[in-house]
Amino acid sequence: MDQHQQYYNQRAKEYENIYQKPERQFDLEGLHIFLQEELKGANILEIACGTGYWTETISKISQSVHACDYNESVLEIAKEKTYGPAPVTFEQLDFWKLQKPAKPYDIVIGGFIWSHILLENLPALINLLRQQISKNGKLIFFDNKYIKGSSTPISRTDKFHNTYQMRKLLNGKEYEVVKNFPEHVDVLPLLIQMDLGVRWITFEYYWGIIIQEIVI
Repeated sequence: MDQHQQYYNQRAKEYENIYQKPERQFDLEGLHIFLQEELKGANILEIACGTGYWTETISKISQSVHACDYNESVLEIAKEKTYGPAPVTFEQLDFWKLQKPAKPYDIVIGGFIWSHILLENLPALINLLRQQISKNGKLIFFDNKYIKGSSTPISRTDKFHNTYQMRKLLNGKEYEVVKNFPEHVDVLPLLIQMDLGVRWITFEYYWGIIIQEIVI
């Protein structure tokens, strides 16, 4: 188990505390509305679902949800929640090991996972997830912006320009995790180079992106 996985395994019970920050409530409501508009009636694969915080919203308006995470500790919490009306299934799975599904999904969604992917691995992630969706399907991500005074300070930057944070849990243990804060000018050229259509959504504290194949 790598340090990043250990961190989220240990953080499971305090995972959703981040959503309690008062200054972020307006933007969080905006994200919920954004998802309700984009995911209505879709068959969805949710990667890195965590404790099911976003799965609850997704299940209210989608056709079906298959949610995966590689940490059993967060899935145990997620499985205790009430979902629907869409059926929801959970799987302990490292999304890097996803196989091409027999029936493609309409949408793959990843909330607050993009920032934890090394920049040099983003093309591989996008290509992997493209295999999960139908021809007219979408990849949807949303994540944090870096806001001084609200975000955990950046502890270092590596030679590939990945940024890191030192995260301290309530039990006092500290972990260093990858946490990138891309701007649209960083992301759009990569996706356009991959012949993908892109729509960027911005809030004060968060950003979202909708990625689709360019169908000619």
